[in-house]
Formats: sequence, C-alpha cells, structure tokens
Amino acid sequence: MQRKKCFLAAPFKSLVDNITSKMKDEDIITITNLIQYLERKGYDVHNAHKRESWGKNFMSPEECTKIDFDEIKSCDLFIAFLGKSASPGTHIEIGWASAFGKPIVLLLFNSEKDYAYLVRGLYTIGNVKKIIYNSEQDYVNALDEYFKEIENEV
Repeated sequence: MQRKKCFLAAPFKSLVDNITSKMKDEDIITITNLIQYLERKGYDVHNAHKRESWGKNFMSPEECTKIDFDEIKSCDLFIAFLGKSASPGTHIEIGWASAFGKPIVLLLFNSEKDYAYLVRGLYTIGNVKKIIYNSEQDYVNALDEYFKEIENEV
C-alpha cells in the first residue's frame, strides 16, 4: 500500500538567524517533532525546512517554487504551521493548496484573530480544519482527533 503524502508548510526565511544561517534549535525541534508525528501517522512528509538543511542550503527561488508547487499539487494533506508571524511564502502555499482542493489543516497559535481574514475564512471555500493551540501538546491532541475523524469517514 502506498503511503499518503503530506506537505508541511511553515515560516522559514524569517526563522533563519542572519549570523548562523540556520534556524534556532527550538524551531528545528518543533518542526522535526511534527514531521515525525506525521510519519508515524503513515505520511511521507515534504518540508522545505528539512529539505534545505534548516536554512544552511537554501534553494534558488526558481527551484523551490517549482518543487513546492508540484509537491502541493500531488499531496493528500496540506498542513500549514503558521507560527507567530505572517509568512508570505506560507500564505502562497495555502493559496495553492486551496486552489488544488486539498484537505488543509491550519495550526494557529493562541488566537484565530491574529491571522489574515482570508486565512480565517478559508473554511468557507474548502476542506479546512483550524486548530488553535498554545502548546505542542495542544495541536498534537487536536491532530489526533482530526485523524480519528478522517479515518471514520473512509
């Protein structure tokens, strides 16, 4: 049986330290934990952060745009880990996922009101699950419930 594909989007360039050219360890751990969680759920996870060595090996705009577009087009599930500040790249990826009709999970830190109106209203045009969290355990618990729900639909 072929594993399902998940595209995990999250802010990237804004999280890379100008001096070390790498993301902070705590951000790497957060994204790595989420990737490992999704892999345990049976997904092959595409993630630019890991692909580009956490900032050490950024691809050119032409390379990463094409790869991310194609990966989103072929994924079974799109998850946007929006973080605490808006990311133009993540917002573009959310747009692609919604245009392709992908199931979308939005991980929203602390409060929905801190995000763009179009992100907040995306559920009106697509299959979108919003998860508001304050800790990693919050979104893991909510994802566990989400995966139980979609397993029952099949």
